[in-house]
Amino acid sequence: MEIKIYSTPTCPYCKMVKTYLSSKGVVYTDYDVSSNQTALAEMVKLSGQMGVPVVVIDGQIIIGFDQARIDSLLGT
Repeated sequence: MEIKIYSTPTCPYCKMVKTYLSSKGVVYTDYDVSSNQTALAEMVKLSGQMGVPVVVIDGQIIIGFDQARIDSLLGT
């Protein structure tokens, strides 16, 4: 399962989603879109917006910290 998080260091919801996934032992790749322009462009192309966090779980896009949807996609 591939999980990507597009985030910024100052975003509280980004911190929440990363803490939540880490607490479940889920491995993810974090992209800081405030300093990585390539990741920012990829995030906008995928989601159509500039807001963070954007979580991608096996190609499924979640905007924001939607715990129920994350659990559903993780199968928990």
